[in-house]
Amino acid sequence: MIITEWEPKHPPFDPKLYEEALHPELCAKQTQYLTLNDTLLLMTFLESGPRIPRGILQGNFQDLGNYHQCLGINREIDDMVIDGKYCQLSVGLSDLGNFGNPTEYQNVINAVDTIKDEIHLYNRFQKNVEILGSIQSEKSLRTNEVDMGGLRFTVAICIPKPCSTRRALSNLIGTELINYREQMCRFRNDKPWSPGLYVAIVVFSLIGILAILSTSYDIWNTVIQKRDPKALNTICLSFSVYTNSRRLVTYKPVRGSLECVDGIRAITMSWIILGHTFTRLPPIMNLLEAFQIAMSFRSFWMTSADISVDTFFMLSGLLVVYTTVGKISSMKLLKNLHLFYLNRYLRMFPLLAITILLQTGVLHYIYDGAMWSFVASATAICRTNWWLTLLYVQNFFPPLCIGHTWYLAIDMQLHILSPLVLFWVLSGKQNRAWSALIAALLICLTATSLYNFLNNFAGSTVRPTLSLDEAERYGMYYYVNTLARSSPFFVGMCFGYLIHYWRDKNIRLSRISNFILWIVNLTAMWLAIYSTEPMKNIDYDNQIFDNFVNSYRRPVWACGLGWIILACAEGYGGPINWFLSLRFWKLLSRLSYAMYLLHVPIQFVIIGAATQHIYFSTLYIMYIFCGQYVIYFIFSFIFTILVDSPFSNIFKIVLGSGIKKSNPDPRGDEKTSENPLVARQQEKELTNEQNKNL
Repeated sequence: MIITEWEPKHPPFDPKLYEEALHPELCAKQTQYLTLNDTLLLMTFLESGPRIPRGILQGNFQDLGNYHQCLGINREIDDMVIDGKYCQLSVGLSDLGNFGNPTEYQNVINAVDTIKDEIHLYNRFQKNVEILGSIQSEKSLRTNEVDMGGLRFTVAICIPKPCSTRRALSNLIGTELINYREQMCRFRNDKPWSPGLYVAIVVFSLIGILAILSTSYDIWNTVIQKRDPKALNTICLSFSVYTNSRRLVTYKPVRGSLECVDGIRAITMSWIILGHTFTRLPPIMNLLEAFQIAMSFRSFWMTSADISVDTFFMLSGLLVVYTTVGKISSMKLLKNLHLFYLNRYLRMFPLLAITILLQTGVLHYIYDGAMWSFVASATAICRTNWWLTLLYVQNFFPPLCIGHTWYLAIDMQLHILSPLVLFWVLSGKQNRAWSALIAALLICLTATSLYNFLNNFAGSTVRPTLSLDEAERYGMYYYVNTLARSSPFFVGMCFGYLIHYWRDKNIRLSRISNFILWIVNLTAMWLAIYSTEPMKNIDYDNQIFDNFVNSYRRPVWACGLGWIILACAEGYGGPINWFLSLRFWKLLSRLSYAMYLLHVPIQFVIIGAATQHIYFSTLYIMYIFCGQYVIYFIFSFIFTILVDSPFSNIFKIVLGSGIKKSNPDPRGDEKTSENPLVARQQEKELTNEQNKNL
């Protein structure tokens, strides 16, 4: 794995702006005016910070000050303009005593010393989770710094724009801080425009114009003129908001489709978003309490959310077999292999490219906040590594642009390898098919087991004593490694063929057999989720168990989900099949790919806009999740209609049999995919699409 450390040609915050703004003479003039002539304006600066962080005894060592008040200072006086500049400093608590009563701060130092061990554990845990969640090059995106050796904190100050922090502290407060580090400074209009922003303006303007023209053409002909939709040009209808939205929300039952997959996909995507919500939060006041909750058993459903991604690997392998077996031959697959790959790439490309464009050229400019370094860091990475993401190799070259897209890279790489097995599966010979599938699965399990046992990775980053280096090693060489995460995909391929084989042989189960299989299956899935719980113990140290968990936890989970799909498809699902097949899940399933891509960049914006700390509780985080989920849903619906559906229609025409007339059925031109995150329609349409393109 190669860590790319290229500097962006257009950084989110241009360092030259801050250097050019410094003016010692003007600084002295402004600070003299503030101290002698304008007490109210001086108090506005001082009231914006610094102050002792709230919740120190609960693990919080950061104060954000009053960001918007500071940057809102803009006073024109005689021949000068006094603007506010917001800075964050890493400073020792003993030095903060210079701002007030030294005895008060000494009491805080003594109190903090009693909980320093707990603070060390949480600080390590926080960084480990951030590494796993973002795979960034920095040790941590947060500025909540604590060095127990010197007892350092992060505090905010507000100073005049022409001043350096040292000169401003000396002139305004009358004290000299020696032991501090300036982390960053911000003032208004410090985000230089980049080429990515210009490209985004052009692209989104063009999409908007096409949507207006296409929708007008559609409504004029079908609603006003009452013309037959078959007589209309399909290309002209591709960007119609009216038609695309109707297709998106209209459902028809299709015989032989895997209805339960929609429920599994929607629930799993919600679980992923919920897990990211718990690990990507604004600054927390009660950090130690949050740490204790994370280390308790009641949080197992949240701390084990990493296994949810393996659901999509399994579904991807299952559908790539289920939608092709019995429909095309091995030779036809080889003959049209280029279309097999191209169709896959183009189907995922539009939304992924738009998400990258949003991150590089839009999100950085839509708002601001005291924690905007989250958005700036992601923007800087995307401005250098965006092309690696479009090539689906970003998991080998961290830091990642759109960090969570490591899944798409591995899924695409496994899809590229799948014809090695599909060739034998599509041969028409069951013995060959089973031999190829079982051999592929055994080779994968053997290789991953050897890899894990030789490298001795940690079994989870949700551990209080895991070192930062081990967490980085786990994230880079196990969590986003194609080999280590491949087994659920091959398990899915086996179940995809097993469903076809089961129907072909018309296999029947007795009630007792069905009951036993369900009990065994649910027990195995529970153990897969629970397997990381012992690792939360502070005294845990069992490398062999870690290796077993890394090697077999994920394929066991995939086997459990495979049985659920098989049982539901063959009439053995009972109430579980009824629940997973509810029409409620259909729209969420169709939007799952867009929600997957967009939710993390939006989360970064929400975190970056934070100006105050929150108090962590499970109920409050669930409240945040529900509110954010609505935002993800709305954005996903809009981008699916404006980007995903139009380009899907165009790609189908180009890769299909040329330009066609539109289908009067509101679902007739809906796109298909075997990718579980991209697919949003029933199995029969998936099959028809495969037959057409292969």
